[in-house]
Amino acid sequence: MSCPPKSDDLVFFVNGRKVIERNADPEVTLLNFLRKNWTLLIKKPKIRLTGTKYACGRGGCGACTVMVSKHDPVSAKIRHFSITACLVPICSLYGAAVTTVEGIGSINTRLHPVQERIARSHGTQCGFCTPGMVMSMYTLLRNHLQPSEEQLMEALGGNLCRCTGYRPILASGRTFCVESTGCQKKRTGKCCLDLGGNDSSSLSRESDICTDLFVEEEFQPLDPTQELIFPPELLRMAKNPEKQTLTFCGERVTWISPGTLKDLLELKAKHPEAPLILGNTSLGPAMKSQGRVHPILLSPARISELSMVFKTSDGLTIGAGCSLAQVKDILAEQVSELPEEKTQTYRALLKHLKSLAGQQIRNMASLGGHVISRHCYSDLNPILVVGNATLNLISEEGTRQIPLNDHFLAGLASADLKPEEILESVYIPHSQKWEFVSAFRQAQCQQNALADVSAGMRVILEEATDTIKELSLSYGGVGESTIGAHKSCQQLIGRPWNEPMLEEACRLLLEEVSLPGWAPGGRVEFKRTLVVSFFFKFYLEVLQELKKLDSHHYPEISDRFLSALEDFPVTGPRGVQRYQSVDSHQSLQDPVGRPIMHLSGLKHATGEAIFCDDIPMVDRELFMVLVTSTKAHAKIISIDLSEALELPGVVDVITAEDIPGTNGAEDDKLLAVDEVLCVGQIICAVVAETDVQAKRAIEKIKITYKDLEPIIFTINDAIKHNSFLCPEKKLEQGNIEEAFEKVDQIVEGEVHVGGQEHFYMETQRVIVIPKAEDKELDIYVSTQDPAHVQKTVSSTLNIPINRITCHVKRVGGGFGGKVERPAVFGAIAAVGAIKTGRPIRLVLDREDDMLITGGRHPLFGKYKVGFMNNGRIKALDIECFINGGCTLDDSEQVTEFLILKLENAYKIRNLRFRGRACMTNLPSNTAFRGFGFPQGTLITESCITAVAAKCGLLPEEIREKNMYKTIDKTIYKQAFSPETLIRCWNECLDKSSFHSRRIQVEEFNKKNYWKKKGIAIIPMKFSVGFAATSYHQAAALVHIYTDGSVLVTHGGNELGQGIHTKMLQVASRELKLPMSYMHICETSTATVPNTIATAASIGSDVNGKAVQNACQILLKRLEPIIKKNPGGTWEDWVSVPLCLLLQMRKQS
Repeated sequence: MSCPPKSDDLVFFVNGRKVIERNADPEVTLLNFLRKNWTLLIKKPKIRLTGTKYACGRGGCGACTVMVSKHDPVSAKIRHFSITACLVPICSLYGAAVTTVEGIGSINTRLHPVQERIARSHGTQCGFCTPGMVMSMYTLLRNHLQPSEEQLMEALGGNLCRCTGYRPILASGRTFCVESTGCQKKRTGKCCLDLGGNDSSSLSRESDICTDLFVEEEFQPLDPTQELIFPPELLRMAKNPEKQTLTFCGERVTWISPGTLKDLLELKAKHPEAPLILGNTSLGPAMKSQGRVHPILLSPARISELSMVFKTSDGLTIGAGCSLAQVKDILAEQVSELPEEKTQTYRALLKHLKSLAGQQIRNMASLGGHVISRHCYSDLNPILVVGNATLNLISEEGTRQIPLNDHFLAGLASADLKPEEILESVYIPHSQKWEFVSAFRQAQCQQNALADVSAGMRVILEEATDTIKELSLSYGGVGESTIGAHKSCQQLIGRPWNEPMLEEACRLLLEEVSLPGWAPGGRVEFKRTLVVSFFFKFYLEVLQELKKLDSHHYPEISDRFLSALEDFPVTGPRGVQRYQSVDSHQSLQDPVGRPIMHLSGLKHATGEAIFCDDIPMVDRELFMVLVTSTKAHAKIISIDLSEALELPGVVDVITAEDIPGTNGAEDDKLLAVDEVLCVGQIICAVVAETDVQAKRAIEKIKITYKDLEPIIFTINDAIKHNSFLCPEKKLEQGNIEEAFEKVDQIVEGEVHVGGQEHFYMETQRVIVIPKAEDKELDIYVSTQDPAHVQKTVSSTLNIPINRITCHVKRVGGGFGGKVERPAVFGAIAAVGAIKTGRPIRLVLDREDDMLITGGRHPLFGKYKVGFMNNGRIKALDIECFINGGCTLDDSEQVTEFLILKLENAYKIRNLRFRGRACMTNLPSNTAFRGFGFPQGTLITESCITAVAAKCGLLPEEIREKNMYKTIDKTIYKQAFSPETLIRCWNECLDKSSFHSRRIQVEEFNKKNYWKKKGIAIIPMKFSVGFAATSYHQAAALVHIYTDGSVLVTHGGNELGQGIHTKMLQVASRELKLPMSYMHICETSTATVPNTIATAASIGSDVNGKAVQNACQILLKRLEPIIKKNPGGTWEDWVSVPLCLLLQMRKQS
């Protein structure tokens, strides 16, 4: 379609201020628009709203959540709903009001109660997810002033957090709920320790133990009258639109938004290939992953006919434009109004609508889009198929209906829409008496996750009998599309609904629903079991319903089987926080030991905390995007950059030839030269004026490869090819062979442990700013180890370390993944900055971050354990192999640490531990929280469980029997006193009422055949710190200024653990000053050089000691001045004439 001379103006509001975008690009998302500069009406200054965060780019994490308000023409009301800004095209926002986290409150003006409570409830750590959490809660409160806890859980279902474990976030949200069973003295004024609630009756009320983390009465009340109103101008625009059809032309895409159904049908006839776009939850990710561009997009968002709902005596017709959240409300209303026998299909749909994606996606995705997308893993389509739903289609030629069946979902032309047709609505008939409909899904988590397998099942029985009259079974996730088990169903018609029928049905289903090896998501055998287990649950559900209809005719279902009918409830984490109170004689001014809110907590909650990519662009800044290998092991034959360099905005392409110094380590090149060792290895980097131009350029780079052998992916492959990164690590104690000869029993086994993504919410990112003189560089980087980045950049550029300053304000999560790898990205960006002479910004997309970086090491372990019949272990032999990936990285240290810790808390006299790090053609795995200990401990505890099973004893008995009992030497020759271990073990057993709970678990499991509970207690001997004791050091620099304020700097990095807060607590105690006098600006290699990584759980300890030391020295220097003026104030003492002033700074 040819564009008009100019696009229409895109008009919407952001935080109550009007926005007019005169050349709106349909490819720009709301997230990019907010985070980049946007122009306000009447040429006001450009503003950047960086509180809305980029974390996944796929609508799956909620970090970019904002609230959108629109006038609903059908209900004539204002709708407030949360959305993920990373998926929403700005062109879809015409006539909408957007509210971001900055728009509801600020530390400089007024905090919103949601912001205040999440911060003061300790619901923030790194803070990267917090703005999204705040906006999800805020939107909930705009719709429900006193929500239920279930509504709170639903509202936060689309938000991820990698730090807190959600408990404190939910605790803050529960303070708004109309009812709550949480503690924090909700309503009763008494703690659950006193009331015996929360399974805490066994917790004693020691005088020195405290549980109050916040005082709810101190929170400001929620006042709905203070919220932003919906702009009257938008209301007038909605009721009296100036133009029926709006057109927005971008560089590659034209967005057309007709105002009437007639106009839409004309456009669809004219552009039959143009897709319809509403929520962009399917089309957007698909276009991104496939690299596909649709020249024309048709938006039916303003067409009221597509949002209409019609109720008849036979069924319900729902407009295709209704969001899934609206569909959920419509169905809930029907369920409340109609007899249960008529709402079987509606109830089944409602069940899945509560867990489908997250709240934001349900607010965005439309019913029509969900159906038309025909995803193989759809939760709703299998139910609609068995419910005999009908699709109402419309075009210029008229209307017609087609069944929503397998043929349609498979995309067969005979059962599909014609190119010029659109889906107007979906008709779902009522169910009837003796008709039963159920829905099932199994996913890796209850909310916000694609189903492994989903199913819709429906049966109609002959009236007043159990004979099958009609049966429909439909499955998603087991093939390329939703499939029905028609042959099985046909053969079961006429059969009674009994156990012989059940057995026959399972056999038929396994034969008919045959999963290919390439089935979506893999795990074929697991999915096969779900196919039949879902039908078994359906069988029981129908039996239960028949029992309700005729309690005498149908047999009782065994209590043991009833547990198969229970769905796992969606419940929030609960717990009682117990910590030691400070001494009653401690000064109120001394903050050490008190539950101090994270110093940046309020800034996290308002979006005002600045992360690396939130730093404003500097003059002439360029964007860098990395080009990575598409081959696992290959020789690079040629790299053709010509087409990329010709594209508009492309400044340069950085290759290994541009590196003036060292190109990384020998086995770990920054940029590949002749050979690539894994998919995702970095080959070169495009530098362009914008990130969009850089991303388009990488698609034009042509790399020719020649495949090399072998290609090794698994540990078993590596063992077969003798492919290892370092020599075997081995520890031995006692005489293992002799011990095995003297034991009563020997058990051997294997343990496989998978890997794990760090999934820090903030992806890897760095900004490199070259200075005008002496090749100096300022580097702003998200890292746990700025000194390592500094050194790597120095060797890469072949310039002295003293020319490079690394700055770390805060990091949006690390977990070990930002120890080694940030140096690689910093060095490549620095090469680009030096070559172009311009600042470089490198921000990894989530896909690239997960492709390039490694995670936790997968492990394969073999054990042989010898023990006596009483459970005493006499000999243990463990051999471990970890998958290190293609380079050494930290794999050797992880192997060593794993081997050192394999004995865990057990004193076994005869041990042999061996470990190897395998070299494979995968991205290099690296440091991860626990550093090999979780994998190794799983092997050891598997041995314990195996011994317990053989001896007929409880696992905790075996653990107690083999635990360290007296001071003894570990396998690594360290004297270890088990006093604390034993005390902790006994206290946990006592406080948790472990033994009585175990009895309850055993009783429950006897009564329930299909649903089981478990309980375990495991000791852990985990030493914090680095193996090299030279790493156990830190430095701090403390300044006292003449106005009395104190600036503290230290070598630790704020990762969310609150290290800056702790350092100011230490300084406050030592200087005897309130924390309000103190400030920490950032971690910088210019103020505190030669630092170690903030890792191994010692950052607060070593840096805290340095801060303490520096403050003590400063206070010592002030003593002469204080003695001369003992009645003076702090300000008096530090503001003496400069000639008398002692040096008021100290580096320790």
